[in-house]
Amino acid sequence: MKNPLVVAGLVLSLFLAAGVSFYASSHPDGFEKAAGEIGFLDKAEESPLKDSPLAEYGVAGVENERLSGALAGVIGVTTTAAVSFVIFYGMRRFGKSKS
Repeated sequence: MKNPLVVAGLVLSLFLAAGVSFYASSHPDGFEKAAGEIGFLDKAEESPLKDSPLAEYGVAGVENERLSGALAGVIGVTTTAAVSFVIFYGMRRFGKSKS
């Protein structure tokens, strides 16, 4: 990577995902809160992905809650960065071949 801003953003994202995310609010998210206030939360069904490897903002099989959340955050940031890189790299190459 040539752009120091991109590198700094990636490092900051990894730091936030691994270290600071543990201190995020444990209160329900906005959708869950609204469902409770409106009165249809009790009709919610279990997600078919509830047993997936990254369900509930953690990594399945990692007992330490703090480490599990940190790993899930790092995996999420890394995956997002990798997919973004592939998309932008492809767009860049496709744009050059059209010129």
